[in-house]
Amino acid sequence: MANKTFVIIDEAGMHARPTSIVVQEATKFKSEITIEFNGKNANLKSIMSVMALVIKNNQQITINAVGEDAEEALASIEKVMKEKGLIA
Repeated sequence: MANKTFVIIDEAGMHARPTSIVVQEATKFKSEITIEFNGKNANLKSIMSVMALVIKNNQQITINAVGEDAEEALASIEKVMKEKGLIA
């Protein structure tokens, strides 16, 4: 299991365009990957689940990955989130 906590820095929060790219990245891995926000969990491989969390700017999230490629998945997702300006 791997997990990491981040703070969203995008002024619009986790909006559709960058979130869809993060979801696409998550689907490349076998591990179960979830995003935790405000006491709720969502499947990071489901755009609808993630968007339903309504994550805004300056909010803290935790990404959890469980499975054989968990560490690789978490590192890859973090990289994409940085590239898309969601996290610093």
